[in-house]
Amino acid sequence: MKPNKSNLSTLKQICQLIPPHIVNKLAKKHGIKTRKFSSWSHVVSLLYTQLSHALSLNDVCDGLHYHSSALFQIRGATAPKRNTFSNANRTRDAAMAEDLFWEVLNSLQSQLPSFGLDKQNSNFPKRFKRAVYAVDSTTIQLVAHCLTGLNIVAAKLRLNVICN
Repeated sequence: MKPNKSNLSTLKQICQLIPPHIVNKLAKKHGIKTRKFSSWSHVVSLLYTQLSHALSLNDVCDGLHYHSSALFQIRGATAPKRNTFSNANRTRDAAMAEDLFWEVLNSLQSQLPSFGLDKQNSNFPKRFKRAVYAVDSTTIQLVAHCLTGLNIVAAKLRLNVICN
């Protein structure tokens, strides 16, 4: 049996499950101001990051620029520059992503009422089948006189939390 052929990438299929108006509505609700790099492009970039298992900002930006024509077909999303993507990740409110999750879940449950619900606890979504990795990269300011002879003023801390 041959697999069904489709011209839709996995990223595009996932993005089609997000109702078109929700991202802009949530961006206004959370006071996110954009010029060139829209909130929709940011969401698509974050989804690409998760799907591609990208390890760095360069991986994400280079991959999105390489596929920029296919990316534009996803409701006009644009590939970010490294500095723009870094700034958006730093300054935009993460609560918007959480609200987006719940809005998309409500939208999918309105189309299919049993979507994502555990049969025992019908009020809560099922536990995820895989571990969810939360990564926090924070710069720790160091006291310059503690590092005599070295020209280091900061160190990078990377914290991985595995949520089961």
